[in-house]
Amino acid sequence: MDAVIILQMVLASVGGAALYTLIGIAPGTDETAVLAPVTIALALIGLSPYVILAFFISAIVAKKLTDSIPIAVAGIPGGVMAAPMVEHAMVLKKHGLPDVSIRKMASGSVIGTLISIPVSFLIAYLILPIADTLAEYSGLIFTLGAIFLALLTRNKVLSLVMILPFAMLIMGLRHLYWGLGIIPEETDVFVSFFLGITIGPIAFTLFELLNKQVRKKMPRFGDKQIEMKKAKKERGFPNPFKILTGRESVTSAIGSFLGSVTFFLTPVGMTVFWGEAITRHIKDPVQRASRAISTMDALTNASYISGTLIPLIAIGLPLSPMAIGPAAGLFNAPPVFTPENNIHHMLSMGEIMTATIIGAAIALIITFFVTIKFSTQICAIVFKYIPHEALIGLFAGLVVMLAYMDASILNIFGTILVALVSGLLFRNGVNYGVMFMALYAAPWLLGLF
Repeated sequence: MDAVIILQMVLASVGGAALYTLIGIAPGTDETAVLAPVTIALALIGLSPYVILAFFISAIVAKKLTDSIPIAVAGIPGGVMAAPMVEHAMVLKKHGLPDVSIRKMASGSVIGTLISIPVSFLIAYLILPIADTLAEYSGLIFTLGAIFLALLTRNKVLSLVMILPFAMLIMGLRHLYWGLGIIPEETDVFVSFFLGITIGPIAFTLFELLNKQVRKKMPRFGDKQIEMKKAKKERGFPNPFKILTGRESVTSAIGSFLGSVTFFLTPVGMTVFWGEAITRHIKDPVQRASRAISTMDALTNASYISGTLIPLIAIGLPLSPMAIGPAAGLFNAPPVFTPENNIHHMLSMGEIMTATIIGAAIALIITFFVTIKFSTQICAIVFKYIPHEALIGLFAGLVVMLAYMDASILNIFGTILVALVSGLLFRNGVNYGVMFMALYAAPWLLGLF
């Protein structure tokens, strides 16, 4: 690794931080949709694996730092992982504390990043001797993860019962495409189904509008007024440990460690579980909300980083929701990266550590500073000039495009089917995480029969 490569990593990290700071603030952006295509594109144009990894780490840290800002301002999550924090952020907004909410969530993300990186390398080092065994039993691991998360959901019975039928839906569509010759046999169709689950609730609601009776019963609202409180000016570089209270820092650190250890489980389920567990006993609504959002943001950031680094370092196969989704391009971007020849095989643990530290450090310096200093101003520009409907339309168009790229025109309708089923299940109490895990486990689970 020479000075030229290091300079390229620094420049890529700056670019990733700048780009995904803006993308994170835009409401409704999905991590997989905005990260996976760009990572794959960078691999295909021939950039060095050092540069690609530094860019990705910087991008994910910046994205997770800023996707909570729209929540604090208007109750609209900037990404899928920010959705569990909406309720708590709205409590702080109701009490006139949106600026506090932004600072708390951003500080939690910083703690999540600082803790998850060393913990991820330690866990990866410890599981290296059993990496081959873990890869062999990946399907079983995902299935057990789906069962575990199902037991944490609001509708436990439905969540458990739907795991196998949902896996049948996924594999049934794949076999349909293979049988019709739309794609070569055994070619995986994943990204479009993943996004289909993600947009499930929105898609189900939109299709409901086609029913005249349902449409008549829906409430009507006027223009939504969003009041933005002027944030207090911060002097110097903000210190996350001064923004958070001692207890908030401790629970954020514990959440970061928990998110790193459970890297193979979906971050959504663990975020909801841990956020509720550590705040259930707090009676004061402001204190409860502050503790919850800082801890949950730390856990999501940690789980995303560890979910990328641990499989990448120890195994070389995407054995986590993060690795299969947003980080998929680091493992499989043919013909440049393949399961047999990707960053895991090209870089040593020390080289992966160097690229990770450079990417994370630059993103923290740039994005955390911008988030604390200028979040309200940037949010005002985004909310004033970028309609939410336009973002939803852009995202829907991206889903359609990726569905077409996966398996031609028929897969657009297959993705709609997955989205409608997911939306119906979500409305009846099945967590996103259970459906994601069923998607990952589908080939192994159906192989048992």
